[in-house]
Order: sequence, then C-alpha cells, then structure tokens
Amino acid sequence: MVDIAEKLSLKYQTIDSWKRRDNWDKASPARQVGVNTHTRLNQLVAKPEKTDRDFKEIESLGKLLERTARIQKFENGGVPSDINPKLKNKSKGKAVKGKNVLTDEHIALLQKSFDECLFDYQRVWFKAKIHRTRNILKSRQIGATWYFAREALLDAAKTGDNQIFLSASKAQAHVFKGYIIDWVKEVTGVELRGDPIKLGHNDATLYFLGTNSRTAQSYHGHLYFDEYHWVYKFHELRKVSSGMAAHKKWRKTYFSVPSTLSSEAYEFWSGKLFNKGRSKAERKEFKLTHADLKDGLVCPDGQWRQIVTVEDAEAGGCTLFDIGELRLEYAKQEFRNLFMCEFVDAAASIFSLTELQRCMVDSWTAWTDLKPLAARPLGNLPVWIGYDPSRSRDNASVVVIAPPQTAGGLFRVVQKESWNNISFDEQAKKLKALTEKYNVQAINIDASGMGLAVYELVKQFFPRTNKIIYSVESKTRLVIKAQHLIQNRRIKFDAGWTDMLASLLAIHRSVTDNSKHITYKAGRSGDTGHADIAWALFNALDEMALESVDTLSGKKKGSITWQE
Repeated sequence: MVDIAEKLSLKYQTIDSWKRRDNWDKASPARQVGVNTHTRLNQLVAKPEKTDRDFKEIESLGKLLERTARIQKFENGGVPSDINPKLKNKSKGKAVKGKNVLTDEHIALLQKSFDECLFDYQRVWFKAKIHRTRNILKSRQIGATWYFAREALLDAAKTGDNQIFLSASKAQAHVFKGYIIDWVKEVTGVELRGDPIKLGHNDATLYFLGTNSRTAQSYHGHLYFDEYHWVYKFHELRKVSSGMAAHKKWRKTYFSVPSTLSSEAYEFWSGKLFNKGRSKAERKEFKLTHADLKDGLVCPDGQWRQIVTVEDAEAGGCTLFDIGELRLEYAKQEFRNLFMCEFVDAAASIFSLTELQRCMVDSWTAWTDLKPLAARPLGNLPVWIGYDPSRSRDNASVVVIAPPQTAGGLFRVVQKESWNNISFDEQAKKLKALTEKYNVQAINIDASGMGLAVYELVKQFFPRTNKIIYSVESKTRLVIKAQHLIQNRRIKFDAGWTDMLASLLAIHRSVTDNSKHITYKAGRSGDTGHADIAWALFNALDEMALESVDTLSGKKKGSITWQE
C-alpha cells in the first residue's frame, strides 16, 4: 500500500481506509483477476495506435473478463448455468420435448411469418386490437377465420391469455383449430395436440366451441365469434358468450358475412339493440354505410365496426378473386350479400331465416354415428345423393343425405360439396368416389340441358341413377317436398353450413315467361341451376314420393331412424 500511496501522491492512511472499506483482503481470486483484466484492457483500448498483437490481447482479455464475471455471479448466489451456459441450453432442450411447448425461438418465427403474410385490411384488424370489441362485416372468403386463428395463437403464445373460438357448430370451430395446427407445424415443426389445446410453456388454453355450448360460462378468455349473423337465437348465445369475456382485460371479436334484415344479429350490428329501452334523448345514431365504416369506426356503443367488401379486399392486396367472374357466377342479390356485405331482404324467399335456422344442428356433437373424417363416415347406413351439375357459369353441387327408416324421422345432410370449372368426366368421377365412400341407394341428377351428359356417364357405373328434367311441374314438386320437411324440422344440416342456408334463402317464387304459371328460381333469369346447393338437396329428396311425405320416409326401406 506504501507503493500505491507514493504512486498516487496520497497519504498512507487514505489508501488503508480504502482497503478496509472495500475488503481488499477478502476479494476472491476471480474478482482480483477481473480488476487486473479491466485495468489492462483499458490501457490497450486507450492506445492511439494498436498493433495486431494488441488486438489479439484485447480479444483474449474480453473473453477472460466475461469468464470472471460469470464466476463472480455464481459466487454471489447464482446457479451452475451461470458458469456453464450449456447447462441452461440442455435444460431448454428437455423442455421442448413437453406437450405443446413453444420456445422463444418458435414464437419469434411465428411472429415473422405472421407479419409477412398479411393483407392491408388484416393489418387494420390487428391495429384495432386496442378496442375491447371489434365487429366486422366482411365478404366471403377473404381470410378472416385464417387471420384471427393466427392472431389468437400468437397472442396466447406470447401472453399466456386464453382464447375462445365460437362458431355455429363444432365442425366450423375446428376450422380455426386446423389453421392453427397447420401454421405452427409448418413454421416451427411443433405439432399441437388436444381439444382444447393447452400450451405447455405458459398454460394458455385455446377452446373450440359450437353454439350448443350454452352452459360454458366457466370459460374465460379473448372471444372470437365466427359467422355470428347466421346462428339461431343469437341474443341468447351472445349473453352467454359475452360472459366468457366479461372482465375488462378480455377482447371480443365478432365477424360474419351478413344474413337478413330480420335476423336477431342485425339488431346487434345496427345498434338497435343498444338503443332498445333508452329514451329518445338517450338514443344514439349509428353510421352503418360502407363509406362510414370502410376504414373502421368506433360507434356510440363503444364497438369498433368495419365493413370489408371483396372490392376492399382486392384493394388491400388480396388478388385471389376474379370479381368479374364472380358477378357472372352469382345472382345480383346473392353477389351483393356474399361479397358486397349487403343484408338480404328475405321477404321474397320461400323459406324464412328462422325456420331454416331451426334445421341447423351441431352435427359433430348430435350425430354420434357420423365420423366425418373416416373412410366410411356412416359405415353401411344407406344414403341418397342429389346432384346439380355444372353449367357454363355456376358451380356443380352434390348433397348426401341419410334418410330415416320410420315415418316422422329426420333427413340428415351428412355431406355437401361444390366444384367449379370441371369437365363432365371429372364430375362423374367425383360422384363415383362418393359411391365408394357411402352405401348409396340412389343418385338423382338434374339432367336438363347439359346435365344430361353427366347423367349418362354416371348411369354407366351406377344403374340406380335417376334423371330429373326441370319443368314447372317438377320444380314445384321438389320445392313442396322441401318446404314441408323444413317447416316440420325434419331436415337437419350442420349449423356451420351458412352457404347451404344462403342458397335456400335465394329460392323465391316467380312467374314463367308467358306469365301463366308460378315457378321457382334463384334470381338469375333463365338459370334454374343457380342456388345449386339448394337444388342438389331438393334433387336428393326427390327419392321420396310426394304422397309419402306425411306418413312414410321414402320409396325404399333399410334406413336408420334418427331422433335428436
């Protein structure tokens, strides 16, 4: 200490006080080495001109300083991994093997993928997360379910918050699940499992619910309500679902293609429900035009509302549509409803929205004998097939129904498909594949016009194929059967099939060209094949004789009786 005092021109007593205060004698070897290393490193860094030898020594001293710092951290109550980082990495490796674990690296990859794949309007949805309630009226097929599945998964992975996906049926809710599983597997290699999915690294839970989950108040989390305009008894379900997100930390996101002006959900969208029960002075005006809501707007009830048409989606970077072709393929009213976000005035429809909604069920829950993903979804139970062939513009659609065995039973629609722009040969091949998948008892095909070619091809490999020639009389017969069964709730189809519901709503009465007869059309002059899913259903039901609608289940026996 004498040398130090002389070097610094200080009194010995000053240096001695420093020694006692800072416990120089008690310093560990690591600390002593660290101090010396730091001093030498400062000397080298301060040199105005450095040699290659200096640079090498600086690098070596830096590593030594890092090493001594880790040792000192361990000496002050640290863990072994402070000295050897490989121990920490080894521990991480074990954790990754757990169920549904997403590491920081996985989350970073998902975030990068999320940021790179969004259209402009989806970025607007993300920014609108600052609002507790988002309410989006959107065009069909613009990637809303796909986007919100990714948004929710990423939020759960980063924050540990639960996410609740609510759809008209369990099958529809599992579309969210499929998107999530596929995305995570593609980006990270991790295969998420379970229903619900519980993340292993933070216990966030992702619930996938159908609208039969009316007693699910115990769930809590951020809520995503898909195609809410089409669900039955929306007001009742909204109360239950909003209870899941009652706490102020939870967000609620409602998004849907519009249905009809008479629906319960329209009252929620339009603000009528908000104004109900309020005095004239308390009522608020809601701006609901596309011009008002195109960019999103916070409305008097605190909800952030937005309208996104197919044209908005195209302007926002979505190039998946040929809008000109869509206008040709769909009737004006149906195009405006499905793609331009306009509500349907269903006054002219032969069916009401309410009676059709009563025919919708959560098929995955209610129909225990149906295994949709199996090679034989109904085993050996008999089915009927109705087919509406593709013409120059519309889709080809097929419907598979399981008829009842006894009088008064239910006709269950177990599968529907729509195909576009395929040849007659391809249409016949797809129908043949269905005969291998189900125990098909009959195929009924609209053989009017070009549909005759499909009928003749199918008849070659399936002799029990029947042709229907559309006329005023035949169409009236088909519609009367369907009306009777729907009014008596004897037709059931999955609640997530909003396209089938929309197709049935499109059927309305009309008059023939000579104005002498009432007929049925779907909005496009001279095109009886429009609303193709509805007509395919009617064709399948034609296997049942009209006179047996009230008393018998059909022409043929051997079907299953089904009761809800």
